Amino acid sequence: MNPLTLSVLRDEHSALAAMLRSVLLLLADHRQRGTLPDFAVLRAMLFYLDEFPEKRHHRKETELLFPKLRARTPLARPILDNLDQDHACGERRIRDLEHALLAFELMGESRREDFEQAMARYVEFYLAHMALEEREILPLAERVLTADDWRELDTAFSTNRDPLTGHDAEQAYRELFTRIVNLAPAPIGLGPASGAPKPATWLRAN
Repeated sequence: MNPLTLSVLRDEHSALAAMLRSVLLLLADHRQRGTLPDFAVLRAMLFYLDEFPEKRHHRKETELLFPKLRARTPLARPILDNLDQDHACGERRIRDLEHALLAFELMGESRREDFEQAMARYVEFYLAHMALEEREILPLAERVLTADDWRELDTAFSTNRDPLTGHDAEQAYRELFTRIVNLAPAPIGLGPASGAPKPATWLRAN
């Protein structure tokens, strides 16, 4: 059995990791060249993080997958509690990043390091969060959830797919994702980044 839910989660984790690393690549490239980044692109990337991982991906994990796991086994309940707490704090973390980005845009060089450090902390936190889910939670779900559980989850996880995993963007989001893909550095987009390879062709925004 190969549940669609697990494929969706792993694909979305990969897309999110690529997005996060692309932000760091973009910032490092501009710091090295002594230039300011395209703040509109950074705002678009943070907006993506808020709209898809925070409001869709995490909500499905917290409201659908994690309750089923708690109902089937007492294993990993402390881990699930910690992951839910991470999800609950996600919007605040994004707001803090957006504030730091606005300060960088308005105040200039004096706020560059503050934003870079805030972004680096966010990326480190998020990569560790996803690694924990991949290492502990998804294998546990494969072991303990039933066929009926997976049918219900697969139906829910098949909707509102992340465009950065190769699925067509909803009409309202097409301009946003086209902008991200065209201007963000590899591995998530087509924009330049020092020493970075061009992105894979699976990335589609329209």
